[in-house]
Amino acid sequence: MSQTLETDQALLLADLSGYTALTETHGALQASEIVLRFGALVDASLEPGVAVVDRVGDEVLCAAADTLAIVRSALRLRGMVLSEPEFPAVRAAIHRGPVLARDGKLFGAPLNLTARIANQARGGQILCTEPVARAAPQIAGLDARSLGTQRFKNVASPVALFELISARESAPATAIDPVCRMQVPAGRAAATIAFGAKTYRFCSQACARVFSDAPERFVATGQPESR
Repeated sequence: MSQTLETDQALLLADLSGYTALTETHGALQASEIVLRFGALVDASLEPGVAVVDRVGDEVLCAAADTLAIVRSALRLRGMVLSEPEFPAVRAAIHRGPVLARDGKLFGAPLNLTARIANQARGGQILCTEPVARAAPQIAGLDARSLGTQRFKNVASPVALFELISARESAPATAIDPVCRMQVPAGRAAATIAFGAKTYRFCSQACARVFSDAPERFVATGQPESR
């Protein structure tokens, strides 16, 4: 007989920004290696009491009773990914609410909202809801900056969103390859192309050639965060 338990949990959903674009550009083999590496980074970033609940491709769902443990895990994961050479940026969402635990899986509206918020995040961002934002200042150097309210599909009421900003993080200087969405460390671009008023940096000559064939395809809408 399956065991069912309702519990209040902090939820972290993290994935790689632009993973679909990376797969299409560099192929499934390299994409699979990045997913495996990302999984290892997730495991290494988790605080005691934080558990991985589900993994689907590059998407990872974690849960914990302790909100601050989830927040610290998310911050550590972002820092690890930023320091990883030739890697996509991570984006994440944190929410807290009552979920149903059954057969090792979680169910409930908070999961849907966490997923909606994660889709709203840009690469490098950690977005959260008000319950998480209220707890975040307990971590020294961490600020929860208000982004106003947002409406999400299948969520009845507007949701107050916040971005977690850490004064302690010192992100290395990187650019984002507009073709595959991979982080390109400063001084290590395989190619650069000036277009309009900007200079774009690329992880490989292949990405530079794709860009040069049709630059408007990648910059016309301000380089959106694509999956």
